Amino acid sequence: MADAKKMTMGLIVGNRGFFPDHLAKSGREEMLRVLHAADMDVIALTPEQSKYGAVETREESRRCADLFKQNRDRIDGVIVTLPNFGEERAIADTLRLADLHVPVLIQATPDDPKKMTIASRRDSFCGKMSACNNLRQYGIPYSITTLHTESPDSPEFTRDLEWFAGACRVVNGFRNLRVGAIGARPTAFNTVRYSEKILESHGISIETLDLSEVLGRIERTKDNDDMAQAKLAAIKKYVDASSVPEAALLKMAKLGAVVDQWMAATEVAISAVQCWTSIEENLGVVPCTVMSMMSDSLLSSACEVDICGVLGMHALRLASCTPSALLDWNNNYGSDPNKAVCFHCSNLPKHFFRSVKMDFQEIIAGTVGKENTFGTCVGLIKPEKMSFARFSTDDTEGKMRGYVGEGKFTDDPLNTFGGAGVVEIPEMQKLLHFICAKGFEHHVAANLSSVAAAVHEATTRYLGWDMYWHEGPNGAC
Repeated sequence: MADAKKMTMGLIVGNRGFFPDHLAKSGREEMLRVLHAADMDVIALTPEQSKYGAVETREESRRCADLFKQNRDRIDGVIVTLPNFGEERAIADTLRLADLHVPVLIQATPDDPKKMTIASRRDSFCGKMSACNNLRQYGIPYSITTLHTESPDSPEFTRDLEWFAGACRVVNGFRNLRVGAIGARPTAFNTVRYSEKILESHGISIETLDLSEVLGRIERTKDNDDMAQAKLAAIKKYVDASSVPEAALLKMAKLGAVVDQWMAATEVAISAVQCWTSIEENLGVVPCTVMSMMSDSLLSSACEVDICGVLGMHALRLASCTPSALLDWNNNYGSDPNKAVCFHCSNLPKHFFRSVKMDFQEIIAGTVGKENTFGTCVGLIKPEKMSFARFSTDDTEGKMRGYVGEGKFTDDPLNTFGGAGVVEIPEMQKLLHFICAKGFEHHVAANLSSVAAAVHEATTRYLGWDMYWHEGPNGAC
């Protein structure tokens, strides 16, 4: 499962005249081959527009910037390739004039010790430092490759390109993001409180919808409504609901149709929904399957109106192009300090499960009755690699903060209800201590991938959030 949108990179080829010009020519051609092989479109100067399609003079900087501005709505990120030393001012001027505000990756091609004569020596090793120095002076944030120098056709650059693309998707996916808050925060969940004003200052808007409006629209929806019937068919196709009463399924279908129409009308991309226990008492179902279907379709949806929780889901799904879930850090797993049980009741996307069926919600059933709690997605999470993320508005200091990391879901036995799995994370006690010491929420977003590095890069370097990378590389910058 992946985003349909093909990525487009702007390409700046650095060149400095008293270094071998032919390296700019061959370096540009090599980078274009690599980016096209990665199924990316590229916006770059042609050899007809500048010498070898590179950037060296002020006029070439302006020409490249104009090209980028003409394609502003297409460009997801910019790659600066240095096949030789490169003209650092021209690179910085291009980015300043283009004013794209997208992630920038600096790549330098290594020298061959056997080709160190004046005809073939690159000095990209040194030129990369000068390029980064100028970008820092210009106040332009940028990313750097894992190794100081990497050939475009190397395995290292392939991995770095994938990482950088993930960071680009996160940064661009949070630009002018609109999040739906459907219902009020449940009274018992102070932990999911957040600041709309802090989010707005980061370009994230919250669109609210009162549950009374949802319930009213459902009541006015006829049983044979086209959208409700289409949603009913989709629910039955999505998950085994053979043990669930038809009346409950129709209520879920109407709920899904109403939410779909509202999200489309308000241009809301992701949502967080009130569940506990208003929907059960007033509609007679749980919204879990409807939310599971949204998350599985990459429209992340979190319960308990956990807006910051769904932002974590969204970041992980942008980086990986696969569905995310919201889970509780819920139980220890025996005496293993690096294992825990992650659980929700559940609205996990089908993508997460070994196998799944629809059932009733066992926790709430004791309060509102089994007949009012059909709609949960029940099953065990499949053993897979796992990335996790949590964001929070720090209202006291007026900033965004969070943490990311990686581990894996195991195949350890687990006899429980809802959606659950055993997770194993290196130095987990250190992570748990951090969560409690810093007062983070008990919810965490999870994704079956290894994209913590991309999310950390996007949120720290480009969004400016205060992030902790659990077990990230020492000295990560």
